Amino acid sequence: MSDYFDAKLFGEAFITLFVIIDPPGIIPVFLGLTRGYPEKQRTRLAWQAATVAFAVIVVFAVFGQTLLNYLGVSVPALMLAGGLLLLLVALELLTGKASAPDEAMRGNVNVAMVPLGTPLLAGPGSIVATIVFVQRADHLNQIAALALAIIAVHLILWLVMRFSLGIMKVIKENGVELVTRIAGLLLAAIAVQLCADAVRDFIQAG
Repeated sequence: MSDYFDAKLFGEAFITLFVIIDPPGIIPVFLGLTRGYPEKQRTRLAWQAATVAFAVIVVFAVFGQTLLNYLGVSVPALMLAGGLLLLLVALELLTGKASAPDEAMRGNVNVAMVPLGTPLLAGPGSIVATIVFVQRADHLNQIAALALAIIAVHLILWLVMRFSLGIMKVIKENGVELVTRIAGLLLAAIAVQLCADAVRDFIQAG
């Protein structure tokens, strides 16, 4: 069986991506960002966000290193850009500006793509980790193992967001308000950490 499937690489890739993407940790953010949407639209957003994240990861798995080299973009620059974008979203959640989506957002594309799909789910950490694992996958069985790990993580991610809608029914509007503020605080912390890591890497590179 080991000739056809690299279980060790699958386990390493699955655990690494699961920890970085953190599906359980996305629940408060998803509830905060989708507050005010009808249930059917939130269900569609969960599917779209997981699909966008999966597509971004696959693109970077196939073309990531080549694309970054072509554009002359370093990993710290990618991290800093992602951190600044998340910080803007976090400020909206903390100030309550994201609680009532306008007509542009009701098209459900914006929230699913930015910030949920990227950079929150398919962010610098998961992108870099994917590129590193791709560089280790020299044989077909390793490529298959990495592909299955990516698929498994994003399937779990979709399930978590899909069934977080049940949480919204339990905690009601006041609970969502509290969760939204917590999500903003968590996102702000993640954004600051990304920016700090990027600045540290810039300094070390210099």
